[in-house]
Amino acid sequence: MDVLAASEILARSTTLMNVGWIGYIVIGAIAGFIAGKIVHGSGSGFFANIVIGIIGALIGGFLLSFWFDTESGGWWFTLFTAVLGSVILLWVMEKLQKSRR
Repeated sequence: MDVLAASEILARSTTLMNVGWIGYIVIGAIAGFIAGKIVHGSGSGFFANIVIGIIGALIGGFLLSFWFDTESGGWWFTLFTAVLGSVILLWVMEKLQKSRR
């Protein structure tokens, strides 16, 4: 992997969307709750939903940035991205917890 490719991957993972920090918190809470309903059938609690949603938004934004212009997506695309990333995050966490048992 050359330096240019590594810097491009790093730039993709730090791309912010046009919703701001408060928007990330609100969308994170909604996305974490929706992802919890999809994966577990219930949410994970208010603060856990926010954390899961924000981390999920970063994961989803990173993955979708390879195919779409995630920077200019707006609120709905950000919510979709956050839900997608949160579902992936919860699914991986669930699989890791099951493998430890």
